[in-house]
Amino acid sequence: MSSHSTNPRRAVTNAILSRQPVESEHSAKQRSEGTSASMHDWWSENWAVNVFTHAEMKKRVPKSVYKEFQTCVRESRQLPPIVADVIANAMKDWAVERGATHFTHWFQPIHIATARKDDSFISFTGNEGKTILEFSGGELIRGEPDASSFPNGGIRSTYEARGYTTWDPNSPAFLVKNTNGLTLLIPTCFCSWTGEALDVKTPLLRSSESLSREAVRLLKIIGDHKVRSVHTTLGAEQEFFVIDRGFFLARPDLLFSGRSVIGAKPPKGQEMEDHYFATMPPRVMAYIQEVEQELWLMGIPTKTRHNEVAPGQHEMAPIFEDSNLAADHNMIMMEVLRDVATRHNLTCLLHEKPFAYVNGSGKHNNWSMATDYGVNLLEPSKSPRDNMPFHVFLAAVIRAVDAHADILRASIATPGNDFRLGANEAPPAIMSIYLGSEIDELVRELIAYDDKSEPSAAGGRGADGRPSLSKMVSELNIGGTVAPFKRDRTDRNRTSPFAFTGNKFEFRAVGSSQNVGATVTILNTIVADAIRSIATEIEKTAAEGIELPKAIRRVVRDNLRKHERIIFNGNGYSQEWVVEAEKRGLPNLRETVAALSQFESEKSIRLFESLRVFSASEIKSRKNVYFEHYCNTINIEAQCALNLINAHVIPSGVNYQTQLATSIKSVKELNPAAKLEEQTRRLGDVTLHVEGALLASKNLSEKLAERHKHHESPEQHAIFFRDVIKPCITEARVHSDKLEHLVPDEVWTLPKYSDMLFLK
Repeated sequence: MSSHSTNPRRAVTNAILSRQPVESEHSAKQRSEGTSASMHDWWSENWAVNVFTHAEMKKRVPKSVYKEFQTCVRESRQLPPIVADVIANAMKDWAVERGATHFTHWFQPIHIATARKDDSFISFTGNEGKTILEFSGGELIRGEPDASSFPNGGIRSTYEARGYTTWDPNSPAFLVKNTNGLTLLIPTCFCSWTGEALDVKTPLLRSSESLSREAVRLLKIIGDHKVRSVHTTLGAEQEFFVIDRGFFLARPDLLFSGRSVIGAKPPKGQEMEDHYFATMPPRVMAYIQEVEQELWLMGIPTKTRHNEVAPGQHEMAPIFEDSNLAADHNMIMMEVLRDVATRHNLTCLLHEKPFAYVNGSGKHNNWSMATDYGVNLLEPSKSPRDNMPFHVFLAAVIRAVDAHADILRASIATPGNDFRLGANEAPPAIMSIYLGSEIDELVRELIAYDDKSEPSAAGGRGADGRPSLSKMVSELNIGGTVAPFKRDRTDRNRTSPFAFTGNKFEFRAVGSSQNVGATVTILNTIVADAIRSIATEIEKTAAEGIELPKAIRRVVRDNLRKHERIIFNGNGYSQEWVVEAEKRGLPNLRETVAALSQFESEKSIRLFESLRVFSASEIKSRKNVYFEHYCNTINIEAQCALNLINAHVIPSGVNYQTQLATSIKSVKELNPAAKLEEQTRRLGDVTLHVEGALLASKNLSEKLAERHKHHESPEQHAIFFRDVIKPCITEARVHSDKLEHLVPDEVWTLPKYSDMLFLK
């Protein structure tokens, strides 16, 4: 490849020079109308206009219908047909007024982002060929997509195709804009004909119900008779990379796997730390502003945007919401991020590690629990020593993470996350809890409790006369004319997978492409189990004649003593922690296959079945789906590696090899005495790695041909891909990346890291 004009890499690079930021239609409309209204007015007027909120429903249906709807939702009862019909008709009228022509049941199959099958509102009447718009309560409540091709892990056969989608009224319907209209999306659960969950939402709702049931029971035991329900809240920070779409289309590995399976380290990565929190490139800023506008229309409360550490990496974060709604909103956010990027000639990469040598992307899950009357159960309050509900629920979370560290690790086990966990941007695979100095001090006091030294319930002081911990939170005064300000309760520990951050826990290990609903399901379940056990222990201790406050403190103390090994406030990246964790007996499940093997243990089955989150068959099916996903992912990456090595790397290497050989031969013919040691050495290096790439390609191809022989079980198949195929991909990459450094730019046909990460 001797000409820049025929080199696809150069063609994309040249095209970027003419690209400009793209104005969103909302901004363009405001500008064309010459309105003087501020963007604040736009935000206020357009918030959630594409959402059929409960407030919108209340305006459009009779009071009796709305009251019945609220009662059925609160008590998890089926809507009467007449009520469903009225709501469906109101929903249809609202959607059609906004420009919708179709509706769909929107659901989240296992390990597939989202799915939908659109139907028109139009119905035909009689033989006259006339049409009417209608939408019944039956269509709202239940749909019947073909379920045979969605991953089910062996829970049903291919010929058993019937599946059902059923409306989740806890998550409001919303409109999605297409080029030529809008579609009404109705969030639903998805199950088989026999009732097994085939999606992410159903177990999430089950886990939320279980946690609420156990938490209400515990709160009533310790004296809260006001509470009716407890829900978990979630704020999911979303990290992602943005590259020019031309680069994306010129890289088959990114197109098919979301990850660059080859690519040499560029001269500069993130070591200068100049991208972190820096000003966004104009094209990227315009793109993210339009993403925010689209999310705002759909009632998604995005709050924060900024550059992340790696070049080309960014982050958006919403305000906290109910976990079920937050999970739906995060799936919508990922779809909007991808769709809007295309309009800006950009591509959003949500893979955990699309580029080697720089940070990968996570989805930090900020999780807490709150009562129906608005009390955050993980808020220490102004006097943490006296906040007994906080002590109890903190002990429950600590117990949960320690007792079920294995399945919590399994909940974030993906092939993409294997490249990310334990690196500089992500916590290690060892599950541990960071509390920070103040709460850690409180826990030490609770562990040291005995019946003879009662903490005072008044005045915010303990028996030793010390002030409450909140009084020890100092102000910071950095000097100059800057006013003093209050220090937070805790520092941040970026190396901890599960860190207390003031009034919530931040689960930092979740991967950027994951459905947060699956992770929150596990978290809700293990905490519900711990709450249930603690409630039973308090009841048993109190039944022995011990005063309730003492019984509560004893149970909290005993649980903290038993599970304090999970608390670690130090550097999670250090080798010393790996050694220490092993001494403590904490599991270190370094990669996905090992982690997923824990999912179907006897302990896990007892846990999930007892809390009615998963049946044994649903657990097994999910484990099989996860292993199948792992195998398919590695297989696609291997096929991409073969394609790139054979279609790009070797031809580029041979091209340059020929140029060098021809040049050396020509010079020798003209000047036999010429000293060409370095040129000959360069030719030798190129030849070495061309030959190495050829051999690696041959080896990878041969090993892939054996993959169908390893079907003893889904787990054994995954082990084959982990132990045999992944090392072959790595070997092929070594030779490719060496050649990328040796071959001239005009000969190398693939976009490089230096192009994709830095040219916008």
